[in-house]
Amino acid sequence: MSLPTLVSFDIDGTLECGEPPGIVSIALVRTAKQRGYLVGSCSDRPIGYQRDLWARLGIAVDFTVLKHRLTDLDAAYATDAGFRFLRADAAAHRAWVTELFASAPE
Repeated sequence: MSLPTLVSFDIDGTLECGEPPGIVSIALVRTAKQRGYLVGSCSDRPIGYQRDLWARLGIAVDFTVLKHRLTDLDAAYATDAGFRFLRADAAAHRAWVTELFASAPE
């Protein structure tokens, strides 16, 4: 039995609806949910804000987590917990979108 893929999104500077906007589209988040991935957010934004955001977008996420301003330590904490950290910059985005979705979502 294979384990499900979990995809955790930061909001600000990562999602297109963040402040500032990031490179990850809401269509990509929806594609992840449609493929059965566990999807949610880990952000400096309060849990209530995260839940309201996902509700406004019409996406039923599996989790919302407060990351306590770990900006420079995100990769280290993710790796230490057994996860793989994927950056949301243009170069990295092309690689992981292809890996996670086999092709870029519409």
